[in-house]
Amino acid sequence: MSLRAGVCSDIGGYREVNQDAAFTASWGAGVADGVGGGPAGDLASAALVHRLISGGPRVADATALRDRVREANWDIGAHVRRDPALSGMATTFTAIWITVDGRLLVAHTGDSRAYVRRGAALLRQTRDDSYVQLLVERGMVRAEDAMTHPRRNIITASLRGDETDAAGVTERELTLGDRWLVCSDGVSDYLPDDEIAALLDAELDPHAAAALVVDAALEAGSRDNVTAVVADVVPGAPGAERPVLAGAAALRFTEELDDLVAG
Repeated sequence: MSLRAGVCSDIGGYREVNQDAAFTASWGAGVADGVGGGPAGDLASAALVHRLISGGPRVADATALRDRVREANWDIGAHVRRDPALSGMATTFTAIWITVDGRLLVAHTGDSRAYVRRGAALLRQTRDDSYVQLLVERGMVRAEDAMTHPRRNIITASLRGDETDAAGVTERELTLGDRWLVCSDGVSDYLPDDEIAALLDAELDPHAAAALVVDAALEAGSRDNVTAVVADVVPGAPGAERPVLAGAAALRFTEELDDLVAG
């Protein structure tokens, strides 16, 4: 099985730069959201995505993907070491990836999210690394109030080029007919789960579905960059094609992909 994916990313009406970076391919798809308020969030997210995909599609298992993310995170640190003015730049990261033996992995750190639409259910596959999520888990904030909490954008984990950074990687069921959504918090902070589910059902084409999700988040008043990846699990083995890029990843470092040979 493989992925048939589409992506849409919009700067939104309140930001000067799109700090979201995204990629899609038949073997994987993901979103990195540069941390707002810090320096060069777009550089952090784009550097992470480009280094991650430069290794090509072949990932053996969760350990291998975790190592790939660690290497990509090292690139963020390398930028900071070259230019100390970039100190503090960071990014979230959430992605799905099909291994060489056909298993599905989810990599995650921060508050970008992954959902799967399976039949009539919309199942969230990631836990937000955020201050508000901690409050919810401690019973101090109701789950239904989390979307409007004034501190909902404070995250408790990210990738910033430090040796102690890590992304969790877990295995999930790869099921024919599933539809996955990976999105930045510019989507999930503004659209409730029931609306997301309805939007994912409204368009068969994943490109059109991703655009529909982004448009709905903008109409809901999103004050952030807005990025959505929609990926359908379809028959057939993954290819070795050059990934499709969006957001900051489509604007930075693209020359480095010219010599990319996936394998």
